[in-house]
Amino acid sequence: MVGRLACALAILVGGQLMAAEPKRLDAATKADIVYGEAGGEKLYLDLATPKAEKGAERGPFPCVVALHGGAWTGGSRKNLSRPVPWAELGLPEETAAARSFIEEVASRGYVAASVGYRLAPAHKFPAHIEDVKTAVRYLRANAKALNIDPERIGVVGFSAGGHLAALLGTADKSAGFDTELYAEQSSQVKCVVDFFGPSDLSLYAETPGIEQAFMKPLLGGTFDKRPELFRKASPVEYVTKDAPPFLIFHGTADFVVPYVHSTRLHAKLKAAGVPAELVPMRGKSHGWLGEDARDSHERQMKFFAEHLKPAAN
Repeated sequence: MVGRLACALAILVGGQLMAAEPKRLDAATKADIVYGEAGGEKLYLDLATPKAEKGAERGPFPCVVALHGGAWTGGSRKNLSRPVPWAELGLPEETAAARSFIEEVASRGYVAASVGYRLAPAHKFPAHIEDVKTAVRYLRANAKALNIDPERIGVVGFSAGGHLAALLGTADKSAGFDTELYAEQSSQVKCVVDFFGPSDLSLYAETPGIEQAFMKPLLGGTFDKRPELFRKASPVEYVTKDAPPFLIFHGTADFVVPYVHSTRLHAKLKAAGVPAELVPMRGKSHGWLGEDARDSHERQMKFFAEHLKPAAN
């Protein structure tokens, strides 16, 4: 959420050392698919689909929706649909041929969609979650053509994308974030992976600098002026027993999205009887690399396998 490097670190949580992984299924990527229009903008997603090999399951495949970070004001779906920028972080050249995040997920037997959404400050909340929900409904409406099993859709998000993933998992239709596009379809998901997403935006009232930098562009005001809007945008406010299973990763030394965001969300989910696990990344800040990134990536893929039952894993 604090610049290009932080965004790259968030991406690398899902992508570190992919090139060293054994080859799985090949993936075909289709970019710049228009899934709707809102606020005068076309809405796009990029899609990676597994290429089924002879004798292997040919679909329909479960789907993983991936949501980029960038403080709701920046970032792009391309962050998760193009090769990870290893060179920018001074990593070894031999990793330069790494797959994109969605290609890596697709190689495990999923259709993976990197979803773009409108950005602040031009578009205030709830534009972002409205778009994400529209994307899920689009995928369901076009499930047959996209070779997706509409009953097996999960979501993963990083930073601001983690906030949207958590909100997607907790806020049902009664929250009012579903628009008329593909209104006959549900925007519910079967499971959520949340990488260090803000969950209780009221906490930023305690850090005026971050509140001004991130919350004001998103919400159009500060907590003392708009407390009801801060609550409306907070995933913790929507937790019920009907929420899907959650897997949450968070650095205990995160100064941008303090660790308390995830402890609070995890506690609410557990109190409601929702299967939820919080993985504390000890001493880590807003993203991590190396073996920690490899381990968290494999852990999320195991979680998706458990809850989405992929055809190939």
